Amino acid sequence: MPAAPLSGTEYHPHAAAVLGAALPPAGRPSHAYLFGGPAGAGKRGVARSFAAALLSEGASDPESVRGRVDRGTHPDLTWVTPSGAHELLVGDIDQAVVSAAAHTPFEARRRVFVIERADTMIEQAANKMLKTLEEPPPFAHLILLTDRPGEVLPTIASRCQHVRFDPLPEDVVVDRLERAGVEARPARAAARLSRGDARLAHELATGGGPNLRAAAEGFARAAPAGEMGERPWRELLAQARKRAEAAVAELEERHAAALELTANRDRRRAETEHTERARRLGRRVHTQALDLQLSLAGLWYRDLLCVALGAPELACHIDREAELAEGARGCDPAALRSAIELVADTRERFPLNVSEELACEALGYRLERVLV
Repeated sequence: MPAAPLSGTEYHPHAAAVLGAALPPAGRPSHAYLFGGPAGAGKRGVARSFAAALLSEGASDPESVRGRVDRGTHPDLTWVTPSGAHELLVGDIDQAVVSAAAHTPFEARRRVFVIERADTMIEQAANKMLKTLEEPPPFAHLILLTDRPGEVLPTIASRCQHVRFDPLPEDVVVDRLERAGVEARPARAAARLSRGDARLAHELATGGGPNLRAAAEGFARAAPAGEMGERPWRELLAQARKRAEAAVAELEERHAAALELTANRDRRRAETEHTERARRLGRRVHTQALDLQLSLAGLWYRDLLCVALGAPELACHIDREAELAEGARGCDPAALRSAIELVADTRERFPLNVSEELACEALGYRLERVLV
């Protein structure tokens, strides 16, 4: 009897075909998979569903296994996220994956390791994991997730079976946002701005997302108006700082709860590790929020270009039609293309540890020179 379709693959035919053929009891799963596709397409959900299918094989109570996998409490499932500000470090995979993969499962027939943001894995970490990928124990299965499959180190990518995830259809993202209480036009705009990334679309349409959009739009519109002297990039940095502070505060709450269950002899080490983890988290969230705002600024110029060339229906900011029409009036398409390139170039520099404020300030004045 064929296995039921894997949950979450209904919009991803390649993933459905590859993973469906590997499902127990008839399938033979690979030792390593590389899930590649846009953020928010559902890779994490499918990874969790696939892990549940692998770990529940032969279990007396498969539903209990699936429930524990969903909650992240199954002993044979290890979920790894990068601890570095921009990178997946050796310490993230050394004990948790390389060493653990050599040990037999605790209760299931298999062990599953899910590694997020595989494209950020540094070369030393990749070298550590190569032997596990080349000579894996028969019970170990690795699932690597990436939003940028082209940036995964070739030594890692070549040893994995590739599973492609496509962007979610715009109408699907819009429907999810409307069911979450977002009005139709902002939902459509968030769906287009996210380019099929359902998670990002929700982020842009709810909570502090509208504030991020407003800051990005204010920055982008200041350049052609000759208003960079008012330093609109400071609002970009302020929004990024708020996001980082909120993320660290949430981590602090979880740490405080965990510390109550930590033995006194281990508390100093736990505090030291937490301090470093909080620092890295704050840095990562701050940079990601700033990068997101600049990407939105770049999309604003892209939308102005669409309007200037007579194709307003292609614009992402469909809830800003009047503003785009006004902004595109008299704009030079070549200047808008240059502005888009300047934004992209600045975004590429952030991982190089440049001063973010100076980078945004320099970008602002360059944009002003190009667009005024």
